[in-house]
Amino acid sequence: MTQSPASPLPAPKERRRLRESRSLTQTDVATRLGVSRATVRSWETGRSAPRGRMREAYTRLLLTDPASARAEMNTRQEDVAPELVGAGTGAAPAREIARTAVRGERPVAEGKRSASTGERPGRNRPGRRPAEERLDAAEDSGLAESSLTPAQAFDALYAFCAPALVRQAYLLTGRRELARESVERAFQQAWYRWPEVAVDPDPAGWVRATVYEYALSPWHRLRPRYRHPEAPPTAPADRALLDALLELPPVYRRTLVLFDGVGLGLPETAAETEASTPAAANRVLHAREAVATRLPELTSPGDLHRRLTELASAERLRAAKPRTVRWYGERRAQQWTRAAIAFTALLIGVTALTLGTAPDHYEAPLAPPETIHGLPPRAAPGPLSSAELKLRARLRSREMHGPERLIPENR
Repeated sequence: MTQSPASPLPAPKERRRLRESRSLTQTDVATRLGVSRATVRSWETGRSAPRGRMREAYTRLLLTDPASARAEMNTRQEDVAPELVGAGTGAAPAREIARTAVRGERPVAEGKRSASTGERPGRNRPGRRPAEERLDAAEDSGLAESSLTPAQAFDALYAFCAPALVRQAYLLTGRRELARESVERAFQQAWYRWPEVAVDPDPAGWVRATVYEYALSPWHRLRPRYRHPEAPPTAPADRALLDALLELPPVYRRTLVLFDGVGLGLPETAAETEASTPAAANRVLHAREAVATRLPELTSPGDLHRRLTELASAERLRAAKPRTVRWYGERRAQQWTRAAIAFTALLIGVTALTLGTAPDHYEAPLAPPETIHGLPPRAAPGPLSSAELKLRARLRSREMHGPERLIPENR
């Protein structure tokens, strides 16, 4: 018999017992609810507790029979979080994709994954996104027979996260081109630091945080291509909602998109925005109040989540192909490497020129001049004395004894 959605949340010890009685692991529960395994472990130990829609879903998963729980969870994923939440609720699949390239593991086939959860293998289950179908197609094409290469793992992570991240970046910026650029730059950084991203507990969260940081950077306003606003959405309701979002401060806008758009829990939202849980809760309340002031019909959090999903899905935003992103990332890394080498060579050349032209020994400076006392002053020639005058007269009166002087003759 299915329990009522308003059933109270069991005690921490009872949560683990109920989970084990249904043959579910913490990873299975995290995958169904769209949270990390550490979050489920903290719920079972009593360090934290889910809230809001996550609390209701977790309670139904523990208190209902396995068949009903799977049906309700798939319906919730299909109706509430179709395209916008792809990168937010895929922590476990994204982590599994990334780690296959590092550990050499084989991707878990659909039949083996459903053995512990009781699900029927197949692609046409309700609540599956196109990205998950592409991952199953990749497994069927032969990837399950051998370990994924880093490039294949990156492409799988990109196909799983990029479409939803483009829509989330559009809600943050209101610019289509900037949203695509933010996702491409974030995945280029992920490819450059792939050994770190592949072993991260939540690769999708790592990329999402990078996308948000780049999209909300205040330096974009100085770029000529982003000085003028883009064309708003055609629908008046979408245009009003986007204007209300863009009027929020960037931190409040990011918190609202993560909590009400992506569907993260409050502790996860606070951790990703680098704030305390009370601060994140206040930001969500203030952002909801600001949006409800301009749009009174969005007072309910469920209606706000639905409208955010519709606004993000209304724009046909497509990300570039993963191979193109990897190529541009490698090219950018090569350019930075060459620039660093050129700068280092220039620095070495300037240093060598300085060493070649600089003096190789010490030269003492010239001392300033000083006045010397005690020497007689330099005397100028004065008048002749009487003896000198007599000698001069005697010399002039004598005849010259020597050859006669040559006198020119006139002819």
